[in-house]
Amino acid sequence: MSTEDSPEPDAPGADDETARAKLFDEWEVTDIEYSDPSTERYITVTPIAHTMGRHTDKQFKKSEISIVERLINRLMQTDENTGKKQLATSIVRDAFEIVHERTEENPVQVLVSAVENSAPREETVRLKYGGISVPKAVDVAPQRRVDQALKFIAEGVYGSSFKTTTDASEALAQQLIGAANNDVQAYAVNQKEEKERVAAAAR
Repeated sequence: MSTEDSPEPDAPGADDETARAKLFDEWEVTDIEYSDPSTERYITVTPIAHTMGRHTDKQFKKSEISIVERLINRLMQTDENTGKKQLATSIVRDAFEIVHERTEENPVQVLVSAVENSAPREETVRLKYGGISVPKAVDVAPQRRVDQALKFIAEGVYGSSFKTTTDASEALAQQLIGAANNDVQAYAVNQKEEKERVAAAAR
């Protein structure tokens, strides 16, 4: 669904129109279930996949953007896809179709579950004591947890599809399904587990 067809947020009936709208004119964005209360407020689901940079006026307004658009933006952060938002959007749209075919679930729900399962709860920082650098385990802020999850998913897609016969949309579908099932073989979940393992050793 393009933003040109959507009413402005302050326009009369905007809330009703948004509630009836579907992501990519196909997927419901209501009744999404969250299993992690700490990240729920930072995982926003809307039927709009392209806000045209409306979030750039405030520092932390990125959390108000749809998690789908944030995933699309993450997929653009490679040498091959830089600035190609329409291409990245097509990859996500096709991946959602694949996810629905294989799981018979709403792919938006699968994405939310994948992000929750890929978000690390602990990581390490380096503290200097004199001339010695010592790792220290710290809790991860909820917003950073979501950022890290999206980063891991995008890295997994890039690693699976770059210079291989695997299509990017297929690679994304595999990553989302694996992460949603909390499968440690999925790159995003594997990276989360590795971060938490290193942090546990540094307590």
